[in-house]
Amino acid sequence: MNVLVIYTHPNHQSLNYAFLQKVVEGASENRHIAEIQVLDLYEEGFDPVLVFNEHKRRRDMHADPRLAKYREQLLWAEKIVFIYPIWWGRPPAMLLGYIDQMFASGFAYRDKGGLFPEGLLKGKSVVCLSTMMGPTLYPLFWLNNAHRVLMKRALFRYVGMTNVKFFEFGYMESPEKGKHAAKLDRIYRYFKTVAR
Repeated sequence: MNVLVIYTHPNHQSLNYAFLQKVVEGASENRHIAEIQVLDLYEEGFDPVLVFNEHKRRRDMHADPRLAKYREQLLWAEKIVFIYPIWWGRPPAMLLGYIDQMFASGFAYRDKGGLFPEGLLKGKSVVCLSTMMGPTLYPLFWLNNAHRVLMKRALFRYVGMTNVKFFEFGYMESPEKGKHAAKLDRIYRYFKTVAR
């Protein structure tokens, strides 16, 4: 299994970065995982800004040569892992900009003229690992589960990816209250043993 980890946090001293290290550590010890690639969107200098004008049209985004290497990564990966904080009830703008550009018509899905498109990224599995300051159940009860609906229904199912697992960790501003050590170990153990 090929694993692509998409890391979206500007600080390498952050808890999110510690989770990234545990994902890589566990995956490196997993006999089911052949290769791991990490895409650090901030370190990469990924440009999340969409530009459409007379020279650059939205319908051509799936073939934008500037994004070719990122398309190749997504095609190569069998499991895609997203690591990010939840800010204002949703992923960072950097990650949303990546999604806007990468999950484009003609690459991630094909319009068939009906209610739903044909997903072109079928067979891939997804893990979303997110952290937040408030309680873990805050998005569920206060925001009507908007984060999961956005990621799972509006994005992943739309492009054909139905095997989606969430790790949503709350109270992450406090190592004690948030039980950082236990959660880091949980992530390490998950990626050390996951088979698909």
